[in-house]
Amino acid sequence: MQTTMTKSDEHYMQQALKEAQKAFDEGEVPIGAIIVMQDKIIARAYNQVEKLNDSTAHAEIIGSFTKTNHIGILGTNGTVQSQSYPIEINKFFPAVKVFQQACPLWVPLVENNEFENSGAYYFIKRDIDNLIDQSKDIDTILLACTHYPVLLKKIQKFSPHTINIISQGEIIANSLKDYLHRHPEIEEKCGKNGKVELFTTDTEADFDLHSETFFGKALRSKHLKLE
Repeated sequence: MQTTMTKSDEHYMQQALKEAQKAFDEGEVPIGAIIVMQDKIIARAYNQVEKLNDSTAHAEIIGSFTKTNHIGILGTNGTVQSQSYPIEINKFFPAVKVFQQACPLWVPLVENNEFENSGAYYFIKRDIDNLIDQSKDIDTILLACTHYPVLLKKIQKFSPHTINIISQGEIIANSLKDYLHRHPEIEEKCGKNGKVELFTTDTEADFDLHSETFFGKALRSKHLKLE
């Protein structure tokens, strides 16, 4: 379904794309975002995981979840090889031991919607077993990739029931909720009748398929062409 964007929609989309271009130019995954309030851009950012070598903005609280001081990290090859999590967690919790396991096939399984078959179960179980084998005292596992919560039920199935499994999104959402409670003046500036619209320069069917995987419900996107 082709759609016509308003001038303001197109302007803001172009601004977000400029941020994504910055990420692409620096060798990052091209993700850009802006925040608009009362027709003004109040914040803008782009993906800088590789540049900053840090995907661990929540490391300052992850140590509070463990009782044994043994934490497991399930992440991508890049995240594990960077050693970001052990370095950052150690800054806040020197007594905590961090064990990591790379799960290189998990993201492709999610993005290709292949995580509901026995072949996927094999790789998920294998990687969790490899992590647990590093230390039987692990009582907390952090999912260090935004794709991994899609696999949460499988991860719970193949993990010991005594292990607390934490996702980045949960930590960030709770932190944001706490921040907004401490700053009620922000809520006063936010509109209450907003709506969500999804635009894609890709094919609608492919975008909608992946959106349902991540959001857990059917979504309808609108195709747009940017000049």
